[in-house]
Amino acid sequence: MRSNRAKLRTVSMAATLPMIAGALALGIPAAHAADSPARQSLKGTKPLWATAKADKGATANSARMNAKVYLAGKDAAGLAAYAKAVSDPSSPQFGKYLSAKTTQARFGATKAQVAAVKSWLTSAGLTVTEVTQHYVAVSGDVAAAEKAFGTQLHNYTKGAKTYRAPAQAASIPAGLQGAVLTVTGLDSAPHMANHDDTLPAPDAVFKNAGPFSSYYGSKTASTLPDAYGQKIPYAVKGYTGKQLRAAYGAGTYTGKGVRVAITDAYASPTIAYDAGTYAAKNGDQAWKTSQLHQSLPAGWTKTTECKAAGWYGEETLDVEAVHAVAPNADVTYVGAASCYDDDLLGALSKVVDNHLADIVSNSWGDVEASQTPDLAAAYDQVFQLGAVQGIGFYFSSGDNGDEVANTGTKQVDTPANSAWVTAVGGTSLAVGKGDKYQWETGWGTEKASLSADGKSWTGFPGAFTSGAGGGTSKTVAQPYYQKGVVPDALAKANGTTANRVVPDIAAIADPNTGFLVGQTQTFPDGSQQYSEYRIGGTSLAAPTIAAIQALAQEARGKAIGFANPTIYADYGKKGVFHDVTDNPTGSGLAVARVDFTNGLDASGGLLYSVRSLGKDSSLSATKGYDDVTGVGSPAAGYVQSYAKAAQKH
Repeated sequence: MRSNRAKLRTVSMAATLPMIAGALALGIPAAHAADSPARQSLKGTKPLWATAKADKGATANSARMNAKVYLAGKDAAGLAAYAKAVSDPSSPQFGKYLSAKTTQARFGATKAQVAAVKSWLTSAGLTVTEVTQHYVAVSGDVAAAEKAFGTQLHNYTKGAKTYRAPAQAASIPAGLQGAVLTVTGLDSAPHMANHDDTLPAPDAVFKNAGPFSSYYGSKTASTLPDAYGQKIPYAVKGYTGKQLRAAYGAGTYTGKGVRVAITDAYASPTIAYDAGTYAAKNGDQAWKTSQLHQSLPAGWTKTTECKAAGWYGEETLDVEAVHAVAPNADVTYVGAASCYDDDLLGALSKVVDNHLADIVSNSWGDVEASQTPDLAAAYDQVFQLGAVQGIGFYFSSGDNGDEVANTGTKQVDTPANSAWVTAVGGTSLAVGKGDKYQWETGWGTEKASLSADGKSWTGFPGAFTSGAGGGTSKTVAQPYYQKGVVPDALAKANGTTANRVVPDIAAIADPNTGFLVGQTQTFPDGSQQYSEYRIGGTSLAAPTIAAIQALAQEARGKAIGFANPTIYADYGKKGVFHDVTDNPTGSGLAVARVDFTNGLDASGGLLYSVRSLGKDSSLSATKGYDDVTGVGSPAAGYVQSYAKAAQKH
């Protein structure tokens, strides 16, 4: 079943922020031979919820609809092959990137293909409303759509609502097989909005209560019960850029001359003020004029359904984290019109088509069970088009561990499962006095609350609350770069065939050892004021790694592009990665946390809890590659390794 909503990766100190987005997938091209030699089936275009039991009959012929037909381009196999060659350090074509114009000329759809697709659609009675490098958009009535796509459209119940969907997989004329990837919009869960919504005000304020540690272990919770046989420290107030740069070996690099893009949905109306204020208050380098850009659509849709205001904090975290770690990098925020597949895919395409950046941070996704083959090829096409231009995509691996507690099924998240992106897992990070790196565990939290008499932790260590996403894909084959590094026990966890394992690399994610962020929020009196709080999630890990890649690109002197082949090739080299395990000190690790009951101040009382570290559902951070932290986190030699590689070439 395809979900149209993506979820933000952010976990705040308040709770997991439930959010939003697309059913994304990595797979094979969508066209397959149908029973009729005159038609080619488009797999995945009939959603799994469109069952005979849920069928409520044919959709009215006169009902209006919109659809997008995605274009395959003229050499899909050649695109994938070149994307691999330019990304592989052992290839003679390594680093020989193409311009956006050359990429489109070499691999994009031809004028003849576009004309043929338009002719087919209009001859069925549909109206072409937009043509881009990636798709042909159409509108019309159901009768015309049924004629064009060779299927009947029926109404189906899905939960408490009824939606339109194809009764059989859509198909295309056989002559267009090489021209069409897939079609979206035939199912209406729900109908596309035809008007522009207004962005809502920021969400309600959230603040952390103290006491805090200023660095890991600086303040002991001496009046609270022991955990693991010892007194534990209070959670940090929130690490700042200086601490993260030191922990991950930034050295003197600042990301100068490097462009980083961030994609999310919607746009915070106060991002420039918030980012500037945060930098000034927390010792970060001031933003230079025109260092922060936004590329936004003409209008917004589905703001209520997608909880638009919840995305403001995501954008704020991403922007502030990138600047904190890579203060001289150029940052471009690309906002999608909604949290839906087509719009998020459009934001990614905008980065690639206009080469807005070389590094793209993405803190959103969905569970793999929601993915379908139909959009897989469209997403991978964008990732491959980026790779041949020297553009790398970094996706958060998820905040629900193995997803069992969240969905009942052990699975990975997508698009982090794509073989063409860098999946970023999460850690709990201890930065000590003098900004010295102490250790990391895999991010996984168990929570127990203080007993009524204050003398013990109830049910210690408590229930699993959140943790870095990871595991073995059920749908994506093992990419070549993971062979020989990822243990067979993980790669073949689902059977005898080796599959893609997530993540690839990791960084700070645990909100209990999180990052301080500053954002304009709505206070109880209705006013909107700047406020700071600690935050985490793999939504923090992804922009942190993106920023470190900006430092690495500066060190290398040219674009890194799709980084996975290099990351895995460098695995095992001395000083490049921290090998993160769940038990780095030999004893249990936990922090004490104090929260405001009302999320704002002490007037409603305080909540005391203990948060155990390194407890990620059924996933474990072990010696070597693991499915919580991948090859590990960047160590002191990571950024420098790119400078050394540049000298060799």
